[in-house]
Amino acid sequence: MSRETAEEKGKTGEREAEENRNEKEKEIIIPPQKVSEGVNVLLGDPKKAVLKLSIPIIVAMSVQTIYSLTDTFWVAGLGADALAAVGFAFPFFVIQMALTSGIGVGGGAAISRRIGARDKAGADNVAVHTFVIMLTLTVALTVIGLAVVRDLFMYSGAGETTPLGVAYARVIFAGSFVFFFTNVANSILRSEGDSKRAMQSMVLGSVLNIFLDPVFIYVLGMGVAGAAFATVVSFASSGMLMFYWFFIKKNTYISFVFRSFKFNRAIVKDIFRVGIPSSIEQVALALTALTMNFIIVTVSDTDGVAVYATAWRITSIAVAPLIGIAISVVSVSGAAFGERNFKKARSALIYATKTGFLVEAVIAVAVFIFAPDIAAAFTQAEDTALIAPELTRLLKIMTVFYPAVAFGMLSASLFQGAGKGTSALVATLLRSLVLTPLFALLFAYEFGWGLLGVWWGLVMGTVIGSLVTFVWAQFYLRCMIKTERMGGKC
Repeated sequence: MSRETAEEKGKTGEREAEENRNEKEKEIIIPPQKVSEGVNVLLGDPKKAVLKLSIPIIVAMSVQTIYSLTDTFWVAGLGADALAAVGFAFPFFVIQMALTSGIGVGGGAAISRRIGARDKAGADNVAVHTFVIMLTLTVALTVIGLAVVRDLFMYSGAGETTPLGVAYARVIFAGSFVFFFTNVANSILRSEGDSKRAMQSMVLGSVLNIFLDPVFIYVLGMGVAGAAFATVVSFASSGMLMFYWFFIKKNTYISFVFRSFKFNRAIVKDIFRVGIPSSIEQVALALTALTMNFIIVTVSDTDGVAVYATAWRITSIAVAPLIGIAISVVSVSGAAFGERNFKKARSALIYATKTGFLVEAVIAVAVFIFAPDIAAAFTQAEDTALIAPELTRLLKIMTVFYPAVAFGMLSASLFQGAGKGTSALVATLLRSLVLTPLFALLFAYEFGWGLLGVWWGLVMGTVIGSLVTFVWAQFYLRCMIKTERMGGKC
């Protein structure tokens, strides 16, 4: 055998060894046995993925919203002051949930993109980072929230309802860890396409809350604070179920390895790129509620706030299907962007928007027809009966924007899945903190419509903002498809 032949064989052997190492590394990234049904759905037909992931989430969101309505129903039995107190506390609860959902959305979108890129090790690492960030924020929110809770109510115009609101909010802030863990864990489940178990955990907590509300509020005589205790206990039950799946049974696609954890700046940046704007979006919605409360009080009184808070909770059940679809769009579009398949992302958005529009149109008709009956159910107490006519009117007015919300909400979800959290944030700020208050003030004062003008301002701002966001998303996708084909930058 010549020397050259021996060298060639040696080089061939090295190439084969290198190829074998590469194959082994690929196996480590996504072992075949670890590819779950949810991941297969996530990486398949975008229309089927949106539908299959949405349905369990919609069921869970609907049950969760029914719990929210039940919560309002039982609190309403305590009187108009208690109802108004929860209305003033609601924005602070939204802010808390904004931080939890923001971290969950940011981490979940980053996980979905890595699943699309077939990088399981990277997806696991993102999940660990998400949990560590969650724990840090939990400590900060609990300490700050409990320290300033009374001042928050005093400066928000709660007036005589401040003691009741503080009693409710203290329990919510004290239970911060429960909300953070539960929402983040649920987001991670959804990011890997496991929407069925995400649904199971949410349904468990919501159903439990329905039964615990009257027990804590009336049987144990805890009043408004009892509603908050019931919420914390119920969320804790959901969290314990997911803790079992992730850390004891360990049968999820995502795995957690904390012992070798090291902060990776690139991963933290990737999570925050969507997580921070998403949290700010939710905070902006809470600030919108605070702003609207202030406008309502100047135009009317605290009864107007009770009407607004109750109507908004009732409306939340109407848009629950949209929220479910939006959550699925984050995961599906995230995986599509991870694959760099932008046509797939556009297909998912268009299909989701059409479906959401039709569903919301049907719900809007139903709510409009039954608005008097719905209002009556939440104004049975003697001192809440007087707000029934105004509540009925607001419920009917708000049905106008149900179908339109599909355009904005789902387009914002696509931006989040793509890692463009700032774009989703700008769209939300335009709608909630600019257009909605602007139109509310314009109609209430310039047009002289009073409280009716506030209601129509809410509708107008939402509709225009949603349509602007949808058009923006279409231009962005068209640009991404073009640059992928021809090169360049979008």
